[in-house]
Amino acid sequence: MELGLNGKVAWVLGGSSGLGRASAQSLARDGALVAISSRDGRTLDEAAAAIESETGSRCIAVPVDVTDSEAIAAGHEKVSAELGPVDILVANAGGPPAGSFEDTDDETMQRAFNLTTASAWRLAHLVLPAMRERGSGVIVFLTSVSTKEIVGGLLLSNMMRAAVVGMAKTMSKELGAHGVRVLCVAPGRVATKRLEELDAGRAARTGETVEEVGRSWAEQIPLGRYGRPEEFGDVVAFAASERASYLTGTTIMVDGGLTNSTHA
Repeated sequence: MELGLNGKVAWVLGGSSGLGRASAQSLARDGALVAISSRDGRTLDEAAAAIESETGSRCIAVPVDVTDSEAIAAGHEKVSAELGPVDILVANAGGPPAGSFEDTDDETMQRAFNLTTASAWRLAHLVLPAMRERGSGVIVFLTSVSTKEIVGGLLLSNMMRAAVVGMAKTMSKELGAHGVRVLCVAPGRVATKRLEELDAGRAARTGETVEEVGRSWAEQIPLGRYGRPEEFGDVVAFAASERASYLTGTTIMVDGGLTNSTHA
C-alpha cells in the first residue's frame, strides 16, 4: 500500500529505542525523511545509522532532552535546517515512574508533568506555525491504554497522558480547518524495555517470576500475546499518512484487544 509519505519530513522523539524507534523505522520504510531524538547521543547515532541502512531513507540523529525547553527548540531548529519543515511530529517520551497517590510527592509529580505533558505541548507549539502556513501537517502523540482504562500503580502515567489526550482533542477541533490533523496512538502490552521494567517491578512486588507475569498478561489479551514494536510502528506510519487523511481527534488503540473500554 502506497502511504504517500515519500519525501515527508518526520521528527520522532524517543526515537533511539522502543516504540519511538519502531515508529521512525516504519515511517522511513515508506519513504519519509526522518529525524530521531533522545537524550542518549551514542545510542541515537547507532539507531539513525541502522534505520538509514535498513530502509534506504535518510535518517538523522538530533539529541534532545524533552524535559528541557531550550533543548527542544534547538532540536527543532536543527531538524528544520537539515531536512526542512516538519510535516509529521511523533511526540513521544519515556513513561513517568510507577507509584501510588500516597507514594508520590510534589516534586515527582512536577517532573512527570514536564516529561510527559509539557514536552508534548512544547513540541506541538514549535512545529505548528509552519504546518499552518503550508496548510498541512500531522501531530501524533504516543500515549497509553491508560487514557481509556487506568492501569493500577501508574498514577502519574494515568494523569499526564490523559492530559495529552485532552490537548490533542482540543487541537484537532481548532486546527482541522488549517489542514492539520492531531491524534493519539496508544500502546497496550507491546514488548519494549519499558514493559520489561514494569513486569519486573510487578514480579518483585508479588513474588512471581517475570515469565509468570508475562503469561498472566497474555491470558488477558484476546490475541494471546504481547505486541511487537514494529506492529505499533506501522500503525503510527499509517495514521500519519495520506491514507488516513480523514482521521483526526481520536485515539487509536494498539493493544491486541486488551482494553475493555467501548469509548473510541
